[in-house]
Amino acid sequence: MTTTDTSIYDFTVNQLNGAPSSLAAFRGKVLLIVNTASNCGFTPQYKGLEEIYQKYHDQGFEVLGFPCNQFGAQEPGSAEEIGAFCEKNYGVTFPLFEKIDVNGDHAAPLYQYLKNAAPGLLGSEGIKWNFTKFLVNKDGAVVDRFAPQTKPEGLVADIEKLLAK
Repeated sequence: MTTTDTSIYDFTVNQLNGAPSSLAAFRGKVLLIVNTASNCGFTPQYKGLEEIYQKYHDQGFEVLGFPCNQFGAQEPGSAEEIGAFCEKNYGVTFPLFEKIDVNGDHAAPLYQYLKNAAPGLLGSEGIKWNFTKFLVNKDGAVVDRFAPQTKPEGLVADIEKLLAK
């Protein structure tokens, strides 16, 4: 599939508990898709992600977290450990999914799609580190990609603009 004949809603991903979940369930919502890790310098961004999730969820906003262990082995835990860590340390209530690869031969199809739809700096598709963020509009189109250094609260204006459309 190419990005021209594929939509974000065509993908099925596994929840943290292993149950399959179609992204079609999020049709009509603004999405922030993030690769996460529990032992990263950016891990405190979980707090900001949860805050914007709480603030905008009732307006049709979702944060989707995808744990990844490809960067410095900073997400070594099991699904149960990841879920418990996120809940205990950051009060995470937004959906978390199974640990995935975002780069390489085993990159999750969703991330292959995201990287192609919104290349990074100088057109590179590879994810550089944990907490790279993709913003998706209500129609399922990837509208922007944000570097790990971009804090969740720095996305508020973009999220509000998409929610207003």
